[in-house]
Amino acid sequence: MSDLFKAKVRKVGTSLGVLIPKQVIEEEEIKEGQEVELSLLKRRKLEEVWKLIGTAKGTKPFERDRIDRLDRY
Repeated sequence: MSDLFKAKVRKVGTSLGVLIPKQVIEEEEIKEGQEVELSLLKRRKLEEVWKLIGTAKGTKPFERDRIDRLDRY
């Protein structure tokens, strides 16, 4: 699956359309007339996602600090 890419929304007749970059078309082997699924992530939401990803950077795997709790079960 392709990485996230940016595209401008353009007017196509009375509708709006998004152009898929050539690199993505080739990578995903998309053909004209083929139906594809898209997901929208507006800039504000994208910034929120990056903040969440940033908070997990460099964290260590969880280790229980109190062994006595493990002995109960």
